[in-house]
Amino acid sequence: MHNHPNVIAVRDALKEAGADVAEIVILDEAVHTAALAAAALEVEVGQIANSLVFDADGEPLLVLTSGAHRVDTAKVAVSLGVGKLRRATPEFVRQHTGQAIGGVAPLGHPRPVRTLVDVALERFPVVWAAAGVPQSIFPITYADLVRVTAGTPAEVA
Repeated sequence: MHNHPNVIAVRDALKEAGADVAEIVILDEAVHTAALAAAALEVEVGQIANSLVFDADGEPLLVLTSGAHRVDTAKVAVSLGVGKLRRATPEFVRQHTGQAIGGVAPLGHPRPVRTLVDVALERFPVVWAAAGVPQSIFPITYADLVRVTAGTPAEVA
């Protein structure tokens, strides 16, 4: 898995952004939920930065939310001034990120994606984010996550 094209793209994007990430961890099994990722890493579920892609009036929106939260789509839509915010289809996700649901990383996409970063993640010294495939994950600080994604800190729950 270390040589999977998506993992390489994420590793390269992290390096290019100057992120202080020790390594991308490859787990024994795919972790498609925050609860599974937290259990595999033996961390709090809130430390998992879920990468959720939404269709915001036809444009992609990546919300990096704490695994302990559900995104309030009405609240986010109002804050962004979009008419409709809905969960993206698997095809829409792959088209805009190059990655499949369950392994979407916060970066390493073919083109930049507008990104919101849940302020609830800030309370953790380290958060964990997917690295392009469902078996891959990496540790990063909240500040670095915001910086490397050019994300906007936001209350999303």
